Amino acid sequence: MAVLVLDGVSKRYGEFQAVRDLSFQVQKGAICGFLGPNGAGKTSTIRMILGLQGATSGSISILGAPDGRKVRDRIGFLPEERGLYKKMTPVDAIAFFGSLKGLPDSEGRKRARDMLEAQGLGASRNKKMKELSKGMAQKVQLIASVVHRPEFVILDEPFSGLDPVNQQGLETVIRDLAANGATVLFSTHVMQHAERLCDQVVLVARGRKAFDGTVGEARATSRRFLELEGEIAEGAVAALPGVTGVEVKSDQGGVRLLKAALAPGANGQEALKAAFVSGLDVRRFELKEPTLHDAFIDLTGDHPDQDQSVARPAASLETAK
Repeated sequence: MAVLVLDGVSKRYGEFQAVRDLSFQVQKGAICGFLGPNGAGKTSTIRMILGLQGATSGSISILGAPDGRKVRDRIGFLPEERGLYKKMTPVDAIAFFGSLKGLPDSEGRKRARDMLEAQGLGASRNKKMKELSKGMAQKVQLIASVVHRPEFVILDEPFSGLDPVNQQGLETVIRDLAANGATVLFSTHVMQHAERLCDQVVLVARGRKAFDGTVGEARATSRRFLELEGEIAEGAVAALPGVTGVEVKSDQGGVRLLKAALAPGANGQEALKAAFVSGLDVRRFELKEPTLHDAFIDLTGDHPDQDQSVARPAASLETAK
């Protein structure tokens, strides 16, 4: 059963078209990665789903409602623009945000203590928010967004600014949310997180949908490739059997690292054999399967973490609540 349906959704800000005819569905209990470079239209789409701004055209259904505001108590939202009251303690902050979703204060405080303990923050539960590290504060805000046990959770760039240890912890939290029956939609431009977590990925670029399917299906749209290192010419690698294109990844002191794309069905070992027969000075050879990052570049023509320098309306703290 689809709990989120977008049908032909577009959004304009004056002359700027942020989202163009976007359609996709997310099934109940799925973890869906909403992926794209900065400025691709992800945050604008999330704000429309939540009902914080209207679509210029098209329709949205979330949890059976045409406007996220009508089911706001069943939705958890972690905005990209973080914001917690600095003089509150984590328990106070989490209980407060829970109360905005209809959770009684006593229950909110009990859940806050339990969830903080589970995230390794039990010893910090009575400190002021301003005394916590950035990673700790981000964990508190995540807990605050799900303390009311929402059915649908939206996380906008949740990994931004976190160190690798805290990123791994957040991945565990996302898996636990889905395991407990929640549907999760998270936006990111870091492909590795989506590759590990997602049942479904929706790739967007320049406001348009570029792909909608599983991680495996996305990878299948990209080609396998070889990496070769040595004192070798680009043209010599391009002439190997099955090679359809060559990219120079580095070139230092005559020792080059080349990335050679293979045609569908091409045999990498045949290319290696031909390289040795031709007398190429290959010092390292590696056959690589495409990653979600590779698929994204092939599908959109963009690097997923490049800055598109697109101006967009910022979500204020008031609307993010």
